Amino acid sequence: MRSQWKTARSKRIVTALLAVAFFLPAGLQARAAPETVVPVGRAAGIRLTADGVMVVRLSGVQTSVGLVYPAKQAGLREGDMILTADGKKIESNEGLQKAVAGADGKAVQLTLRRDGMQNNLAVTPVADTSGAYRIGVMVRDSMAGIGTITYVDPATGAYGSLGHGICDTETGALLPMSKGTVTEAEVTDVKRGQSGDPGELHGAFNLQRDMGTVDKNTTSGIFGVLTDDAYYAKLKSVPVAQSSEIHTGAAQILSNVEGEQVQAYQVEITKLYGDDDELGRCMLLHVTDPALLAKTGGIVQGMSGSPVLQDGKLIGAVTHVLVNDPTRGYAIFIERMFDEMEK
Repeated sequence: MRSQWKTARSKRIVTALLAVAFFLPAGLQARAAPETVVPVGRAAGIRLTADGVMVVRLSGVQTSVGLVYPAKQAGLREGDMILTADGKKIESNEGLQKAVAGADGKAVQLTLRRDGMQNNLAVTPVADTSGAYRIGVMVRDSMAGIGTITYVDPATGAYGSLGHGICDTETGALLPMSKGTVTEAEVTDVKRGQSGDPGELHGAFNLQRDMGTVDKNTTSGIFGVLTDDAYYAKLKSVPVAQSSEIHTGAAQILSNVEGEQVQAYQVEITKLYGDDDELGRCMLLHVTDPALLAKTGGIVQGMSGSPVLQDGKLIGAVTHVLVNDPTRGYAIFIERMFDEMEK
């Protein structure tokens, strides 16, 4: 069994709330918010494939006459999604490299998406000192990491996770996606958080076993369908709270910080924010549970999506940790996640 697992250190997921367009796969239907759901709290491997390739860095090409910046001079920007090259769909880094090499020094016509709008521009490759043609870009076609499944509707398998979007670590832009999967995972170890240095969960993914799909990557979380009920078949449903029912005081989070075990940990909701909060915050949490503090130091990366419960109801999901105080962090109202799922 161990040979089926691929170890992957979870990278920090940038959680800036950026308004960008996202790709909605054909066949994904709007779902009405259920009155009860199963809070999960289990870690999962999350893999996304981009809708095109994202420009994450513009660089110079070392030529016989010095550094040249073809992509930058042509008007490409970090965060642009390259969709086609000379009319052919680009689905991977290798596909873009092949298109550039095949142009043999002639201008390549690119179609890209920027700020939700499509643009066209031409960039002329240059030969580097080895003779290979390049345009001076670093691009990303996929991302993978570890996160936490927040809830699932047992009637349909529809789930929500993370409570924030998956963004490119270089640009901070939400990754427009064409497809994605969630895989079975276990937490192998924890880097404890401390002031100025957020901790993180390290996990191992079972790449031989997909648990479901990722259909949407949004600023309020990722959403899809769990096609394998192993994560929730034996768990009980709880009522879903409206944001008006949430109050400051004692609450719990369900989190998976060791192996495959999910435990309830005590937290306190110390502040509630209004819908007009300019940073998009919903709740401020303070971890008070001695066991969680001893294990992780508080909230760490990879715990995003851990369900928050109060008065027997699901009220939200952990989203952020305060860098200078890992015992505190933010959570999103579950109502916001359901609003996004219903679209």
